[in-house]
Amino acid sequence: MGRDSLRFCLLQARNPGDLVREEECQAFADRLGVQREAIQGVDVLSQELGPHVLEGADALLVGGAGEYSVCTPTPEIHNLMDFLGGVAEDGLPVFASCFGFQCLVVALGGEVIHDAEGAEVGSSEVSLTEAGSRDPLFSFLPPRFVAQQGHKDRASRLPEATVCLAENQNSPYQALRVKGRPVFATQFHPELTGSTNRQRFERYIEHYGEVFGVNRARRMLEEFQPSPEASGLLERFADWLVNERAQDGSEQAEQ
Repeated sequence: MGRDSLRFCLLQARNPGDLVREEECQAFADRLGVQREAIQGVDVLSQELGPHVLEGADALLVGGAGEYSVCTPTPEIHNLMDFLGGVAEDGLPVFASCFGFQCLVVALGGEVIHDAEGAEVGSSEVSLTEAGSRDPLFSFLPPRFVAQQGHKDRASRLPEATVCLAENQNSPYQALRVKGRPVFATQFHPELTGSTNRQRFERYIEHYGEVFGVNRARRMLEEFQPSPEASGLLERFADWLVNERAQDGSEQAEQ
């Protein structure tokens, strides 16, 4: 029983025609070490969320959002946060990144703020917290590592039910785990590499030109760096899922 047996549900908040929708599915598949067919994308803007979307899934993934924010949520984003909060409490394994991280924070009672001046786009250094250095999933990371970023909102307060696993100067909460649950989330993008994050930046270059100015946005294209340690998180998550399934199978056999 290996990674090729795993199946994932990926919740996405991306408008019709957004090319990043399919790229995101492939990015998660690549970093998890599974085939693209193992990722079932669910459009939260048009599809009803409920237990049916999780049928057959070993874990729930939540990705980014091209034009949506938890600070100004639409009814669909409210539904997404309610659904995600329920899944996290039920105990299904979850890995959420960026917008998904922010959704989970709000869903569990934390706070996210808009911080355009502290926006992180590109590659930045992140540090493990003491809790992160002890966490089974994060402890293999070095004390400091490069991660891929793309956000203007950030968590200003984590829910009481979570523990902070990583931080940096711009965003003091870069990763979390729900206490006693197999639920992880990162403000950064472990599904992206330096090259795929640069490609995504190019997809939204007009938007970033409005945010940072055209000249600065074009200079930023040359500042993306590799992030091999952060990119290994999802592969480790997949291996953890495989081990958990193997242990459950052994326990059932003994019974």
